Amino acid sequence: MDIAISLIGGLGLFLFGMNYMGDGLQKAAGSKMKDILAALTKNKLMGVLVGTLVTGVIQSSSATTVMVVGFVNAGLMNLHQAVGIIMGANIGTTVTAFLVSLNITKLATFMAGIGVILYLSSKKKKVKNIAEVIIGFGILFIGMDIMKDAMEPLESNPAFIGLMTKFSNPFIGILVGFVMTALLQSSSATTGILIAVAATGVISFESAYPIIFGQNIGTCVTALLASIGASKTAKRAAVIHLLFNVTGTLLFMIFMKMPVEWLVLKLVPVNVPQQIAAGHIFFNIINVVIMFPFSGLLVKASELLVKTDGEDSEHATKYIDERLLVTPSIALVQAAKEVLHLGNLAYEQFETAVTAFFNNDEELVYKVFDLEKKVNEVSKEALEYLVKLDKESMTDAEKDKLVVLMNSINDIERVGDHADNVGEFVLYKIENKVNFSEQAVEEIRAMFEDTMAVFKAALLALKTINCDDCDKVSEIDSRIDKAYKTLRKNHIERLNNYICEPSAGIIFLDIIGNLERIGDHSSNIAESIVEVISGKDEKK
Repeated sequence: MDIAISLIGGLGLFLFGMNYMGDGLQKAAGSKMKDILAALTKNKLMGVLVGTLVTGVIQSSSATTVMVVGFVNAGLMNLHQAVGIIMGANIGTTVTAFLVSLNITKLATFMAGIGVILYLSSKKKKVKNIAEVIIGFGILFIGMDIMKDAMEPLESNPAFIGLMTKFSNPFIGILVGFVMTALLQSSSATTGILIAVAATGVISFESAYPIIFGQNIGTCVTALLASIGASKTAKRAAVIHLLFNVTGTLLFMIFMKMPVEWLVLKLVPVNVPQQIAAGHIFFNIINVVIMFPFSGLLVKASELLVKTDGEDSEHATKYIDERLLVTPSIALVQAAKEVLHLGNLAYEQFETAVTAFFNNDEELVYKVFDLEKKVNEVSKEALEYLVKLDKESMTDAEKDKLVVLMNSINDIERVGDHADNVGEFVLYKIENKVNFSEQAVEEIRAMFEDTMAVFKAALLALKTINCDDCDKVSEIDSRIDKAYKTLRKNHIERLNNYICEPSAGIIFLDIIGNLERIGDHSSNIAESIVEVISGKDEKK
């Protein structure tokens, strides 16, 4: 019982330290994660390097692959780019295995203490991020040491020794590695436990090696689960991960296992934990070398296994994906694209309502109502996404942009509501055959044009985050406010002079009222941007 408690406690500290260190590294990297993705080209070798680097930073090949599924699902990359990153992720995950094979517990304890002092004594974000890396590094090794100590009594236990001898069968080893990794959702955790067992001396490198093969297959489960509900292309990315690891393991078992075992034993003759780490590194690098020339075949195989039976179910949102939240800077870029997509939907809705008004087109009115549902759906999903993103670590500039996006969603959604109101009035106009005077039609046409212009300018300002574009919004909105007062006064005079019928008068006043409020919401978007820009200038 004591062994189980110590083992679970040590594993918990190990996983916490690994995640804490990875989070610290990711925060320290900040927006550079976005730059790394931007550097990715159709060159698959670059993809391998990116996959290795990113996994080395976040300390999890599963997280990298889930991220790739999110990138593919959001349209940020294609399968040919994704396959390189998936291969690189397998190399990057060997960093953890190498680190935990080292016996530096005393140094790690010292580093954890230094990290805590650094974290508590500094107010700078960058210093705190570096401190988190140091703390995580120390806790990782403390957890590893606890697991090793928990395993020590088992080195003379006949039942445990008998169990370990069964791993001499490589297929049992592969199965154990697969099951443990699938359950723990972390190949690094399986490696940590394996190295702790190896430190007792009850398992040889030759018996432990197949467990490494099994964990490489088990780590695919995370990405496969993450692809549920994603697009067909994203599902193919997860399948590529599985095909790569399974095929690579089979080829390695048949052709490379014995030569690599011989090489590892020559390079590291005594230390079994370091033999496991070295074997892990060789296994993944050789797999990439063998499979890299056939990456195109992996893509084709995934397309055969995940066939396109018609189109993917259409999602209201186009750019956001919760799998991207692990890289906040990239998630924010996608969120900005989604908010602009929302703005374009609302603009299309309003433009359709305007066309329906002048053409007396009932079919277009119902299109306005359909677009209203879509605007509401996108705004709800985008806002929920930004609320989740707000909990992630971001720079001050990124936080400011997130606030602008959240405020803009509300204003854009309200523009959609006013466009829907206009649609309702147009439908009433058509059904009741309400006629406007020529002067009323020309006045409302001019106000329609200004309202469309102000909303378009607001969306441009949101895209560029530029004061000049915001000034244009303010200028047009002032014109709309004046026009609203003038048009209201003119129309009341027409009603009093019996130039327009009363039913037309009510619709006219309601429509221009909604147009004036669209101008206000456009102005709100611009003001939110100006506040952020002004705040930045004050900080300089």
